[in-house]
Amino acid sequence: MLQLNQIYKVFNEGTPDEKIAIDHLNLCLKSGDFVTVIGSNGAGKSTLMNIISGKMTPDIGTVEIDGRDVTGMKEHRRSKLIGRVFQDPMAGTAPSMTIEENLAIAYARTQTRGLTFGVSRKRREFFKEKLEMLHLGLENRLEAKVGLLSGGERQALSLLMATFTEPKILLLDEHTAALDPSRAELISELTKEIVKEFKLTTLMVTHNMQQALDLGNKLIMMDKGQIIFHADESEKPLLTVEKLLLEFQRIRGEKMSSDRAVLI
Repeated sequence: MLQLNQIYKVFNEGTPDEKIAIDHLNLCLKSGDFVTVIGSNGAGKSTLMNIISGKMTPDIGTVEIDGRDVTGMKEHRRSKLIGRVFQDPMAGTAPSMTIEENLAIAYARTQTRGLTFGVSRKRREFFKEKLEMLHLGLENRLEAKVGLLSGGERQALSLLMATFTEPKILLLDEHTAALDPSRAELISELTKEIVKEFKLTTLMVTHNMQQALDLGNKLIMMDKGQIIFHADESEKPLLTVEKLLLEFQRIRGEKMSSDRAVLI
């Protein structure tokens, strides 16, 4: 479902600030895979997500989604194939619009454009049905402005908006990092339910190593733009945070840096 071939991306090439962000990286996700991605700051995780989504173009290499080469496809066109949830709960929604208006925009992402009502009676019932999955009572607040929702509610709505059109690829970019522990746990559980419900092929970046172990069927560890460790569905259940840290030290010959809570 997702194939990355020899992806290479460098910033500020030829200057004293040159940095290789992604270094000839290969990655393959089968349909239904849920892969968690860990690594310290500067490992290349965010650049990887931006290349997959089309926000950035690799200097070398190709991106294929469902057998289609999308390397040169613009981000707005690629969005029909990809759902993405960001770290900032404010990033995935329009605060001045209502819940149903936000859902209508997300729904239209995969539809043929034309002159019609964004929120019809039939579509409103569809939105209510999907909102019930969140167990937050938002199905009874369709006309509420999204800006009035809590951070956890907005992130839950963003998750639903990114997934209910059943994209080919779901990208979760540290989507619980800005939430308090109880809300983060709620969004993690919702993520597990929604990915399972729609059988979504998912790539999730997280700094929380325990979360990376608890979610998904596979795990990769990145460092300096490369995948340095991979655990498949038979190996991942046997891992612990301590084993991951020891694995990094074994591969790199040094301890993983303690930046931004990677040791959680």
